[in-house]
Amino acid sequence: MSVRLSRRSALFASGGAAALASRPAWAQTPANDDADLAQAVDAFVQQCMAAWPEQPALGIAVVRDGRSVLARGYGVKRQGQADRADEHTLFAIASNTKNVTAAALAILVDEGKVKWDEPIRTHMPGFRLADPYITEHATVRDALSHRAGFGLGAGDLLFWPNSDRTRAEVIQQAAFVPIANGFRAKYDYCNLMFVVAGAVIEAVSGQTWEDFVQTRILDRVGMSETVPLASRATPARSALPHGRVGPPLRYQGRMVPIADSIVEVWNWDSAAAAGGICTTATDWAKWMTVRLKEGVLPDGSRLFSEAAAREMWRPNIIVGSSPGPTAELPGRAIASTYAMGFQVQDYRGERLISHGGGSPGGISATVLLPARNIGFSIFSNAEESLLLRALRSGIADLCMDKGGFDWIADSKKLEAEGTQKSLAAAAEIDAKQKAGARPSLPLDRYVGTWRDPWYGDIVISRQGRGLWLDFTHTPALKGPLEPYDGETFRTRFPDKREEDAFITFALRDGRPETATMKGVSPDIDFSYDYQDLRLTRV
Repeated sequence: MSVRLSRRSALFASGGAAALASRPAWAQTPANDDADLAQAVDAFVQQCMAAWPEQPALGIAVVRDGRSVLARGYGVKRQGQADRADEHTLFAIASNTKNVTAAALAILVDEGKVKWDEPIRTHMPGFRLADPYITEHATVRDALSHRAGFGLGAGDLLFWPNSDRTRAEVIQQAAFVPIANGFRAKYDYCNLMFVVAGAVIEAVSGQTWEDFVQTRILDRVGMSETVPLASRATPARSALPHGRVGPPLRYQGRMVPIADSIVEVWNWDSAAAAGGICTTATDWAKWMTVRLKEGVLPDGSRLFSEAAAREMWRPNIIVGSSPGPTAELPGRAIASTYAMGFQVQDYRGERLISHGGGSPGGISATVLLPARNIGFSIFSNAEESLLLRALRSGIADLCMDKGGFDWIADSKKLEAEGTQKSLAAAAEIDAKQKAGARPSLPLDRYVGTWRDPWYGDIVISRQGRGLWLDFTHTPALKGPLEPYDGETFRTRFPDKREEDAFITFALRDGRPETATMKGVSPDIDFSYDYQDLRLTRV
């Protein structure tokens, strides 16, 4: 894991400085009624915004006992402009979509059309993975639980960054994505199997995933501001994406707008079931209320059964474990698990249900405390992961009447340490390139089409005096290829929103025959799964 929290890191990550001796002002008074809780959360959010002054906008929602306690926007939709975010502003919520996909399948389970533990091939006879045993035995539950055997982020390059592949093509190529682990043996976050889960919904219902979600979930819950696809998020209604694009590396440098719309950097229509939804604080408050009521809608009818609600929160695989909380790590879980579309763990002695989401220029979180009938969500239009950490832990503590730990100071300390390590790593990367050996062959010898079984073709050509690399299905991943050290080269993608990669060629009889890749930056998001590529010259 990089020195920074990843886009989809565990919601309440461990680590940090010792707690302050006195309780911060925002945690001094227990929030016994809705007004107190709303005021306490609002004050804390504003303190966080002051501590991270480059953060453009936030959307915050808190619900308790079936009531919306707080739904508010903070900041501006685009840095440098006056249009302020409010409770109706759209944010990309990325992987928070996953629990909606699980709920869609729960509806079909209640109708007797799907069973959690029946093979996916029951509904998709043509479904195939690289391992024949997993192909035959992988179930709907497996698809929703990150336990099918894929490694971290496996297959994400099929749709991340924005790709030209269709949903059907993503499913087809899944058959060639390498299996890294034993079946049900290990948790590794996998978007690809949620795309498969979405395909099950389509096969069973006869509707596209987005139409099913719109008509069977969003319309019934009354989420009129939500769109199931980022391509439907109009820029005027949206908190636009922001990030740090260097120099020297991605996630470093000053905060800047990185797109004029969400879809420009986050078009997951082909992987919508894994992360397609854009929503508002107002609408997501309605969704959290339904989840806390175990499927009961405002009119008293049910979206899904109580049995299905409980099944979706039943742990299916261990994410991690530890000795538990300490004074320096008050939120550390004894056990963190993944159920179906939600993570389930202990937090300060209580059960906490949560999920995170991350897209280019936006991160988010949903947190539910069932024993207290409280939930809250945080939407952001920038990639300040330590700000999100401070918000989610601090708001959780407010909701639980806990105090004594300064999450802002602790997160700022971690951020400073991470930045220092990142800048040192960037300097080391550049120094190694300056000292690196020259390629053993003339540049023309590396030119050609290089094919990976699951991604497809990567083309290397001559451009002027140098080389040019082209990920043929990914428009943003095209750019110069520079010598780095011997048979290792590195990309210099002109689109600085994207992550560069090393490519290392293996020679046979003096000719490059195969190649492998990996990310350049130690902070690279895991969805750039360059390391899973196995390239052979065509």
